[in-house]
Amino acid sequence: MDKTSKIDEMLEDEAAKLEAAEDAPEADADATVMMPVLNIEETVSEPAAAAAPADKTGTGINAAVINPRADLAAIDALENELFALNYAANEISSLGEVIDPDGATDDRGEVLGYLMQKSQEALCAPEIGAVLDRLEANPAVLNSIQAAQVKILKRDRAQLLDVPVEEQVALGKLQNEASAVWHKAKLANDWESFEPYLDLIVEAQVRIAGYKNPRKDPYDVWLDEFEHDTDRSFYDAFFSELKETVVPLLADVVAASQPTERVTGAFGEARQWALAHDLVELEGLDKDRLWIGATEHPFTGGSSRNFVIVTGHVHEDDVISNVYSILHEGGHALYEQNVDERLNRTSLNGGTSSGMHEAQSRFFENYVGRSKAFARPLLNLMKQHFPGPMGGVTPNQLYIAVNRAEPGLIRTEADELTYPLHIMVRYEIEQLLFSGEAKASDVPKLWREKYKSYLGLDVPDYTRGPLQDVHWSEGLFGYFPTYALGSAYGAQFKHKMVEDGVDFDGACASGDLAPIREWLTRNIWRYGRSKDPAEIVLAACGEPFSAHYFCEYLREKFSAIYRLKA
Repeated sequence: MDKTSKIDEMLEDEAAKLEAAEDAPEADADATVMMPVLNIEETVSEPAAAAAPADKTGTGINAAVINPRADLAAIDALENELFALNYAANEISSLGEVIDPDGATDDRGEVLGYLMQKSQEALCAPEIGAVLDRLEANPAVLNSIQAAQVKILKRDRAQLLDVPVEEQVALGKLQNEASAVWHKAKLANDWESFEPYLDLIVEAQVRIAGYKNPRKDPYDVWLDEFEHDTDRSFYDAFFSELKETVVPLLADVVAASQPTERVTGAFGEARQWALAHDLVELEGLDKDRLWIGATEHPFTGGSSRNFVIVTGHVHEDDVISNVYSILHEGGHALYEQNVDERLNRTSLNGGTSSGMHEAQSRFFENYVGRSKAFARPLLNLMKQHFPGPMGGVTPNQLYIAVNRAEPGLIRTEADELTYPLHIMVRYEIEQLLFSGEAKASDVPKLWREKYKSYLGLDVPDYTRGPLQDVHWSEGLFGYFPTYALGSAYGAQFKHKMVEDGVDFDGACASGDLAPIREWLTRNIWRYGRSKDPAEIVLAACGEPFSAHYFCEYLREKFSAIYRLKA
C-alpha cells in the first residue's frame, strides 16, 4: 500500500470514529478526533510536524477541526484555482511584453485585471480563512508540505484581505498601461510622458500599503513583501556596511591604472541568439521547459517550474551585455526549474523571495560567470559563434575585460564593485517618493545629483537616467534593494559551498556546473517558498545572514585585479 492510500485509510478510520461518536448520547456533533502526525518521509522540509495541542478535555477531541479531510480538500481546490489563474496571468504578462502589438495594451490590462480579481476573491473568501485557521490550529493533521502551504497561503491572504478588490485591479491595469508607456518613453528619451504614471503608481501603492498594514510605514510594507522580515532599518544597516567597503575600494580602483583589455567587434544578432541558447545549456537549464525571447529590458517570467521564460537583448557592438544578461536570467530560471516537483501547482512553487531569487541570478552572472576559472569554457563557447573578434582573445584577457571596475551610467551593465551604488540611488529615491518628500517631477534632478555624488558621473539624458529600468512602471517599489542583498547572499553561499567540499573553481573551469547546481538544489532551490530566506540561509550556512562575506569577496577580487596594497 502506498503512503497516499495509508493516509486515506487513516482519514477513513477517523471518520468512522467520528460517526460512532455522533451516535453516542454524550458526543459533541461538531467534534472530530485529532489526527496523528502523518509520517511522510519524502517531504520537502526535514522537521516533523509540530505536536498536537494538549487535550484538556480528556476526550482526544478538538472541536476546532470539523473535518480535516474536507479542509485539506478545500486547500487542494484553492491551490488548483490559484494555479490556473496565476498561470494565465503570468503567461499573458510575460509574453505580452515580448510579442503583443501596441494596440493590445488595453485589452491585456482588462484580462490581467480580471484574473487578478478572481485570484484575490478566491484567496480571500471567508470560508478559506476559516479552513486555514482550523488547519493552523491543528498541525498534527498536516505533513510538512501541507503545513508550509497553510503558512504561505495565510501570509498571501493577509497581504490582500483588507485591500479593496477594485483598488488592486485598478493598480494592475495602471501598471500594465504604465509599462507600455515606459517602453516608448525610454526609446524616445521622453520623461514627461512617463512622469504622471509614476506619481499615480506611487499614490496607489501608498494607499494600498495603508490597507495592508495601517500601522506600518508604506515603504516598509513593500520592502517586506519582496523580502520577508526586512524593512528600512535592515537595509540601512546593510547598505551602511557596504558603503564602508565599496566607497574607499572604488576610490583606490579609480586611482589605479585601468586595464586595457576590452571585447570589441561586430556581433551579429542571429549569432548572439544562438550563443544565448548555448549559454543556458551550459548553465544547466532544461530547454524543454524553457522559452527564450527578446525584450527591451531582460527579465525572467513564466508560469510554473515547467514553463520558464528568459529574455535578453542584443547590441551588435556589445556581445558582453547579452552574455551576462542571459547568465543572469538563466540563474533565475534555474531556481524556478529546480523547485521540488511536488510543489508545482501549489502556492509553494517558485522562489521564496526576490532577494533569494536575485542571489541565484547574480550568482551565475558573477560568482560563476565572471570568475577566472569560468573564463576558458565561456571563451571557447564565444569563439564558436564569433571566431573573428574572439579568435585572438585569451581567457585571462576575457576575465580582466569583464571585470573592469569603473563608474558607469547603466545599472545592468555595472561591474560588481559599483553595482551596489546604483542600487543605493534607487533605494534613496524610492524612500523620498513614498514619504511624499519628492514627486515624479523631482526624480530626474535627484537622479543627476545622486549619480554625481555616488559615481562621479553626469547623466546626459533620461534614457540613461531614470528611464533605464522597467521596475517602477510595473510598481516594483522595494524590489531594487534585493539585488544588492542577493549579491551578498551569494557570497555567503559560495563560501559555505566551498567549505562543504564543492570544487567550485574546478567545476567552473571544466564547464560542468553540476556540483554547484547540486549544492544549490539541495540547500535552496528544492524548497521553493516552503522556507523563508532567513531559514534558508541559517540551514544552508549554519549561521544567520552576514554581509561580511560579500565585503571580503569584493576586497579580495578587486585588490587582486588592480594590484592594490593590502
